[in-house]
Parts: sequence; structure tokens; C-alpha cells
Amino acid sequence: MIKAILVFNNHGKPRLAKFYTHYHEDEQQQIVRETFHLVSKRDDNVCNFLEGGMIVGNEDFKLVYRHYATLYFVFCVDSSESELGILDLIQVFVETLDKCFENVCELDLIFHVDKVHHILGELVMGGMVLETNMTEILTRIEEQNKLEKQEAGLSAAPARAAAAVKNMNLPNIPTPNISLPNLPSFK
Repeated sequence: MIKAILVFNNHGKPRLAKFYTHYHEDEQQQIVRETFHLVSKRDDNVCNFLEGGMIVGNEDFKLVYRHYATLYFVFCVDSSESELGILDLIQVFVETLDKCFENVCELDLIFHVDKVHHILGELVMGGMVLETNMTEILTRIEEQNKLEKQEAGLSAAPARAAAAVKNMNLPNIPTPNISLPNLPSFK
């Protein structure tokens, strides 16, 4: 099972932190700090798997990571997960981000957090891998984008209708002068 997915830059600033196991906020921050410390000090030519049991206090806890340009993508998993399978999942995640953002960079993760979480949700939910086929993931994301555009069109419809009526140049029609009869008062 995947315990957490962390993405941070070369300076240790978290850009994405998704925990599938409950930890208090201070524990989450501790995990991010220790994970960055362990992963960032490793040489680029060493294995991308790391035993990380002391981080959470669980001996079967492993870190599987990839370093792309200025970002570290780290999946914290238990012993039941295949390290090579998780490396492949990281690659699918990064390639999907790259397709969605056209050359993904750190700023995309900062300014499009909701979209990044949606993409991640297509791959992993509740710590379990849902989908690894990038074509299928991109199809679902494109469907979501179409829905969002339709909703944006619907929410803007009243404003567009008001503007259309305003631009119709309707003649001024005087309002009729209607007076109501005096009604008796009951006291």
C-alpha cells in the first residue's frame, strides 16, 4: 500500500504532499523533512529505493523516488509494493503531468494544485493503484476538462444573456401609470 506521495523541490519545499495514512500535521511535516534529508543527500548514480522505517516507526516502510530537474517525486510504500512497479508509476505520473501541462515545471504544481491532485487521483486512490495506462488517464482528464468548460459556460450564461439584452437596442417603452383603488381599512 502507498502511505504517502511527496513532491518537493531541490530546497526541500513541498510542492505536493498526499498522505493515505493519517498522521498529525506535525508528523507530516517531520516526514517531509526527513524524507527530503534522506533522498537529497543520495548520489544520482545510486539505487532509487531506500529503506525508511525510522521515519514513521514502521520497519517495512520504503521510499521509492525519482529526481527530475528541480523536483523529487517520492512514494512512501510498505513492503507489499513492488519497487519497480512504483518506479513505473512515478514515470506515468510525471509523463501525464508533462502531457497535461506541456513541459511540466515546478510552477505548474504550485498554481494548478487542484488539477495535479485530480491527475494523481486518477492514478492512486486510498493508497491503492487504480490506473497505470497513460492513454486512459489522459482520456479521463480530457473528459473532466470538457465538463469544467461546460460548467463555466453555464455559470456565465446569465451574464451573457443580460449583455445580449442590453445590446439589443430595445426601444424605451413607457411604463403605464396605474393607480390602485382605495381600499377600506379595518380597525
